[in-house]
Amino acid sequence: MKIGLMGAWNTDSGASIHAEFIGREWVKAGHQLSVFSFYDYSFHGTAITNRDEDYVIRCFTTSKYPQVKFDPVPFLEEDYEVFVVEDLGMLPQDPLGKIIHWIKRKAKTVTVIHDGRLSEDPSFYQFDWDAIVGFDERYMEFLRKGYPKEMLHQIPYPCHPLRVGDMKAARRILNLPTEKKILFMFGPAAKIAADTIPWILRYGSGYPLLILVVSRDKEAIKKARQHSRNIDIEVREETLTLSQLYDYLQACNALIFNKPSSPHAVVSSMIFQCLGSGCPIIARDSNFIKTLQNEVLKFRNRKEFGESLAEALEQRERYKSIVESAKKYVHKNSAEVVAQRFIDLFEDLK
Repeated sequence: MKIGLMGAWNTDSGASIHAEFIGREWVKAGHQLSVFSFYDYSFHGTAITNRDEDYVIRCFTTSKYPQVKFDPVPFLEEDYEVFVVEDLGMLPQDPLGKIIHWIKRKAKTVTVIHDGRLSEDPSFYQFDWDAIVGFDERYMEFLRKGYPKEMLHQIPYPCHPLRVGDMKAARRILNLPTEKKILFMFGPAAKIAADTIPWILRYGSGYPLLILVVSRDKEAIKKARQHSRNIDIEVREETLTLSQLYDYLQACNALIFNKPSSPHAVVSSMIFQCLGSGCPIIARDSNFIKTLQNEVLKFRNRKEFGESLAEALEQRERYKSIVESAKKYVHKNSAEVVAQRFIDLFEDLK
């Protein structure tokens, strides 16, 4: 099948992670993919994470760029039977709206909704999609208020495939101490994860701990270094590729996720990106992880954080349970499985 995909690609945004997970699976399965993405000077996310594949065309700016730019020619020249749009709110909607009738002449059109509520921007609704995809029932609930039920399709956010490695080997590769218990924080989310460091100081004092922060976020780095006199903290100012991220996850005893609830429906791309590593995730109980039950170590307050920390560091029964549950969840919702669900939808539309 020939597929055109418009949205973020090779950046650290949730929309990019979703697009890459399913897009690369389509390529592996033998489908022809053309990716239309943001110019490298105006992209959605905080960093470019990878070198572009030869099927990636950068031809527009984000909707937030002061002077929106949009090159329509690649959309007209490329050959595709299905046109998939990821995270429409970040795209230059009005320029796309001017050529969508030509796109619809040759392709079925599908949009994947990343916003957790109906948009207040009228430009959002100028497109007559053949199908609209939401991640879970929360998305379906608000989408049904604005769109015909028959247009809506629920397909879960994909997970990185299982890749559980050897901790000692990963630590040697990354030059990390073998005798320490390592707690991991990375990327832009590290600035919120770093707020748990005072709790780690309180509940982790009995363990030989290292807090590892891998991020270019200045606030995250500042917060981490403020505590460096009280606990062993290492900061590495890097932007990780997916392969590098999994090396770090395999080297660590736990990943800290601390995002509080959002007022609207959300999913955590970071959780789904990391769940296949085998590294336990200590996660704030918020609507970012609403669809997860026993796949992460949830905490609602400082005391529960301390309990989850002990579970992960001592590998108690609850730890073993979440590792097994995470594996089952990843198997059920792997990028390969989710990508095929999209292909099934495309076939139905054709």
